Amino acid sequence: MAFLNFAEKFKSDLMKIARTTLSSKILSQDKEHFAQLAVDAVMRLKGSTNLEAIQIIKKPGGSLKDSFLDEGFILDKKIGLGQPKRIENAKILVANTAMDTDKVKIYGARVRVDSMSKVAEIEGAEKEKMREKVKKIIAHGINCFVNRQLIYNFPEELFADAGILAIEHADFDGIERLALVTGGEIASTFDNPESVKLGHCKLIEEIMIGEDKLIHFSGVEMGQACTVVLRGASHHVLDEAERSLHDALCVLSQTVNDTRVLLGGGWPEMVMAKEVDELARKTPGKKSHAIEAFSRALVAIPTIIADNAGLDSADLVAHLRAEHHKEGCNAGIDVISGS
Repeated sequence: MAFLNFAEKFKSDLMKIARTTLSSKILSQDKEHFAQLAVDAVMRLKGSTNLEAIQIIKKPGGSLKDSFLDEGFILDKKIGLGQPKRIENAKILVANTAMDTDKVKIYGARVRVDSMSKVAEIEGAEKEKMREKVKKIIAHGINCFVNRQLIYNFPEELFADAGILAIEHADFDGIERLALVTGGEIASTFDNPESVKLGHCKLIEEIMIGEDKLIHFSGVEMGQACTVVLRGASHHVLDEAERSLHDALCVLSQTVNDTRVLLGGGWPEMVMAKEVDELARKTPGKKSHAIEAFSRALVAIPTIIADNAGLDSADLVAHLRAEHHKEGCNAGIDVISGS
């Protein structure tokens, strides 16, 4: 039971931290909503500080309140024509390879032929090469192929015939993250399938967010992975929202990693200043002046906190010092109520 209470309290502490982090930023009017998003995302990490597993997608349209957290991974791509729109128990090959050699394009080379049929032969040979490459890829026993580069019509057709979902031009950030999240590795040669590490997930399907279609990978190998989909009026708002959310995620993941908490509002400085002052009183000679000056420097921090909040710092810090002479005091300056 004690543990349950602790977990609840810890979660409410995290919420408070998230609210504080977000209070000065553009997200402040939807603070509750985003604090909850950030806390849920970080709780999924189960103590790891690898923020790579949290992906943020920005989609203009709707309001900031429409932002949501989705388990798994979302790739900002469409599924090609004539391909399966939904795949269960996916085996994913993540690749970075050219899939467009069915056109003759040997840079700077000149090929002279004496008839059109010879050109057709060359193109036929190129096509055969492509067919071989696709066969090698299919031999990995996969049902989803994600490539960083373009996939031309011919190989796409071959993949569709084999019932394999082919996703092209998944930009580098997306593909690296996809490999990380599904537990695969990025491959660029396909000669020995046994050494290629495939990614896995339970389900791949197409989803709609706003007017856009995206590909959703759920039940991924890395269970803590999730995607935050940010909605907002303009790109400018979304960029700002992403930055604020990132700040909150960084602070929260570090808190989960090291859960020790200090009181704020100038409390630690006052505690230190009191100890340093006592040392100054016990120290003979000129040294004591230097030690005293250090204690004064520490008291400057609560003073600055009060000044920044437009409060009477002299009065407040004097009150604070008196409080700190009591045993076990945990007083700091509360800038909201000004006391």
